[in-house]
Amino acid sequence: MTEPDPPLFYKCHIFVCCNKRPDGHPRGSCAARGSEKLRDYMKARMKELRVPQSRVNSAGCLERCEFGPALVIYPEGVWYQARTNADIDEILDTHILHGGRVARLMLTEHDVPPPKA
Repeated sequence: MTEPDPPLFYKCHIFVCCNKRPDGHPRGSCAARGSEKLRDYMKARMKELRVPQSRVNSAGCLERCEFGPALVIYPEGVWYQARTNADIDEILDTHILHGGRVARLMLTEHDVPPPKA
């Protein structure tokens, strides 16, 4: 018999790609596209909104830098591209506070990096 999973430690856990590649790298990087500032903004907004049992973390490469800045929200596993503070606000309001999705910012199964050479 398999033991049940323990309860979630965070009800909302967001990972923001802060990967840095050298300037001019063909894949680019989320950090070069401003992900660190967006992560900091998201952290501050989450505190202001007092979202319980939540955490915003930096992540290394999430393998979607071409579409970034990229972030993923768990436990749902929904991926987003966020380029502005307004995008972050929309994700927080629609997804985190109201359980919806921001379709125009979602990364789907069609948004995949090119194969490695």
